[in-house]
Amino acid sequence: MFPDARGLPRLQPPTPGEELLISREASVQFARTPAFVFRVISVCPRPTYDGWAWVTGYQLDGQGQAVTKREIFVRLAGLKRVRRSDGRLTAGSAFVSRPNTRWTPPRERL
Repeated sequence: MFPDARGLPRLQPPTPGEELLISREASVQFARTPAFVFRVISVCPRPTYDGWAWVTGYQLDGQGQAVTKREIFVRLAGLKRVRRSDGRLTAGSAFVSRPNTRWTPPRERL
């Protein structure tokens, strides 16, 4: 991270292919909707407000399939990177829950 004019670390925008957990922390526009996973296609290079970005990508369902293509305006500090593991989406070590899907614990790796 590179510092900004105030000496604070500057957050890096997501890169294409990354999957993000979008929730109320990303923007007030998501305050009344359940969190969802979003696969990034592109980030608009034009400048916006400091710490914010326009991101284009696909909203994913609980199985990781693209449901809707969207362009969203998000606060970089509110984005959470998620990773795919055994066909399920995870954020750190906690599984991201999706409505109407059953959660099963991951298999132990040998």
